[in-house]
Amino acid sequence: MRTIVLLVLSNVFMTYAWYGHLKIKGDAKPLLLIILTSWLIALPEYCLAVPANRIGHVEHGGSFTAPQLKVMQEGISLLVFLGFSIVVLREAPTWRDLVGMGLIFAGLVVALSNGAK
Repeated sequence: MRTIVLLVLSNVFMTYAWYGHLKIKGDAKPLLLIILTSWLIALPEYCLAVPANRIGHVEHGGSFTAPQLKVMQEGISLLVFLGFSIVVLREAPTWRDLVGMGLIFAGLVVALSNGAK
């Protein structure tokens, strides 16, 4: 469970770092400043994601293989992004977006279907 919580928290930081600047209208800020600010916001993401993967990996006493951790991270990333898109950016996904996300979640189900090790 620690792995999942850490991955959720890391994805909150990463989603904000990658997409938060879209709320800034036009060219109000220089691109370099936006990049540097995003990089600083992303730093805590690494401080959460690295331990999440280490704790969760089978070689370190966890329950998941590296591919399972990656697929799980992608599913969590989509859920966090979906909420961010709707609440912060005020952009609702189209039905095509939702179908695409659903297919990714189907992959997550397949990847984790053999259960935790």
